Amino acid sequence: MVNKRETRKIQTTGGSTYTVSLPKKWVDEIGLKSGDEMAIEEQSSSLLLSPADLKEKESTEAKIKVDAEEECDSIKRKILALYLVGYNVIKIRSADERLKSHHRSAIKELARKKLVGTEIISEEMEEITLQTLISHSQLSVKGALKRMFRVASSMQKNAVIALQENDRELAKDVIEIDDEVDRFQMYLIREVKAALQSPPLVEEIGLNTLRECLGYRLVSNSVERVGDHALSIAQNVLEMRDPVDKKGLGMLKEINSLSSSIFEKAVDSLFEENYQAAEEVIQKVEGVYELEKKVNKYLAEENPSEDIRIRLILESMRRIAEYGGDIAEIVLNLTIDNEQ
Repeated sequence: MVNKRETRKIQTTGGSTYTVSLPKKWVDEIGLKSGDEMAIEEQSSSLLLSPADLKEKESTEAKIKVDAEEECDSIKRKILALYLVGYNVIKIRSADERLKSHHRSAIKELARKKLVGTEIISEEMEEITLQTLISHSQLSVKGALKRMFRVASSMQKNAVIALQENDRELAKDVIEIDDEVDRFQMYLIREVKAALQSPPLVEEIGLNTLRECLGYRLVSNSVERVGDHALSIAQNVLEMRDPVDKKGLGMLKEINSLSSSIFEKAVDSLFEENYQAAEEVIQKVEGVYELEKKVNKYLAEENPSEDIRIRLILESMRRIAEYGGDIAEIVLNLTIDNEQ
């Protein structure tokens, strides 16, 4: 159905009741009739109207045909796109007699690493069927974001421990769990898309308004980027030939402590819907820039052997703080009405 904007006049009936007629074409397409009830939800200066008994549209199964020469990444992009727009059953079928082994492996890896709640329910020589079994009530948008935050925060903490102790195995562990952040972000995007397409689902996915849906979607981007920078710190630890000296390590630990605090408090302010806490987070970001200047001065004066790696790690720590600031700004936008 194509989105279309219409203007209709408010009429008065019975002297005190205001009425607005519904577009006949829309009523016919939805299948409504006289006497059916409409749900009305107030959203600031607008109203959201939907059939009272509107159910989430059952997504029909999607089918993908795979050529023998098709790139695995192309197949994975198609599956991910279908998952994100809400298909619950995805059938991947070979255009030839059977799926190539590398195609089969890529499909299984994608389902395991990226698609929350998705399992292989059928596997044959020529076809694999994926089904998403998790429901909105089993994992809300807030629940998915909390899991993203816990993983990203843990990655940052352990990446810095790996730096401090020159622990290469721990750095490798940090890199290994990066997919967890991506998995829950993909699920969150899927849920938000479903709510935007069917607004009555907003409450079912654990949120209150469409504006909040968009806010959580933006926050998930920042949390995902924090995970990426924690990954970058771990990768730089692996690339180092020499450990960071005591003075340099002390300054990096100081800036990381403030950076991780900003990130944590920003996410807390979101879940607590706390405008003032978000404001305080934003004010703390400036402190990271001051500490960054101290580290840069040390690098210029001491010229340590791992100068480049230290600069890259420093940049990641600063960016984590800045993403915390971005989250706090989103919280301000979501909670400003509470301050009036």
